[in-house]
Amino acid sequence: MSRPTQAERILELVRRKRLVRGVELDRLGIHRMHLKRLVDRGLLVQRSRGVYEAIKPRMSGNDSVVEVVTRVPKATLCLLTALRLHGLTTQNPFDVWIMIDRKARKPSIDYPPIRVVWASGSALSDGVETFVVDGVDVRVTTVAKTIVDCFKYRNTVGTDVAIEALRDAWRHKKIRMNDVVAAAKTNRVATIMRPYLESLV
Repeated sequence: MSRPTQAERILELVRRKRLVRGVELDRLGIHRMHLKRLVDRGLLVQRSRGVYEAIKPRMSGNDSVVEVVTRVPKATLCLLTALRLHGLTTQNPFDVWIMIDRKARKPSIDYPPIRVVWASGSALSDGVETFVVDGVDVRVTTVAKTIVDCFKYRNTVGTDVAIEALRDAWRHKKIRMNDVVAAAKTNRVATIMRPYLESLV
């Protein structure tokens, strides 16, 4: 059996991961010129700087999310984007909301548009789970953490959004009170959230 060509290796990588970055090819010892050749042949399309995908992508409404986490692998999807992934809003936010380490620089991404929040310590690491979105592993804040973050950033996302998410999650049994209280303490919004939590029980 003959060894796969460089182009075949790239296409297999795209088939498995959906999006591929030029830097990933560097790690695999594949020259980036093969990307341009595959684009010229009509087999790949360049989505944005350094990001490529198959010419006929599967459209699911999560393209922006997948592209952002491909370009910023350490990012955690949060706030309005996480609410949508958890089924707690019918809105499809224009921006992709990500949380990154407080010491990290804002990613240089022109498109898709992103909104960045910075965190550190347990506020960054606790309350994170992995979803598979269009075959790609993405880090997402848990339901409890997402709701708490909405209260923490209520001046940005709106208090009404935070309250609605809390009530919907409680009504649909997507949260446990203990988890929300613990996340609220970690993120220092327990006092702010107390009256809203008391109204649920």
